[in-house]
Amino acid sequence: MLLTKASEYALLSIALIAKNDDPQDTETLASALNIPKSFLAKILQALARNDILISYKGAKGGFALSKLPSEITILDVIKSVETKSANVFECSDSQNDCPGGEQKASCCSIWPYLNKLQSKVDDFLVSITLEDLLES
Repeated sequence: MLLTKASEYALLSIALIAKNDDPQDTETLASALNIPKSFLAKILQALARNDILISYKGAKGGFALSKLPSEITILDVIKSVETKSANVFECSDSQNDCPGGEQKASCCSIWPYLNKLQSKVDDFLVSITLEDLLES
């Protein structure tokens, strides 16, 4: 599946963070979005590790955007929180890395089409920014 709960929660949380001037703590975000706090904490940490969020420590700490909303693409967010690549199908990017093996790859007639579809999905996701989400 392309988007897991981690992607969904990441997008919801960064949208909420973007709407606030002050850093937002995990507990406030988890409560507002009705998301388990421990799961959200891992997602926010992944977003911070990938330079989408800045993490502030201390009593008034929390998370804030590290970039302008127009500079954060949906694909950036998804790639930051997903443990596996965000492919539409479990087909690899290269026929050489086919999960079915070299013999299956050599006679695969659908790979070129799945690869084109994945490229279109990636292009679409990179064309949507956090700013776009905030405007809708």
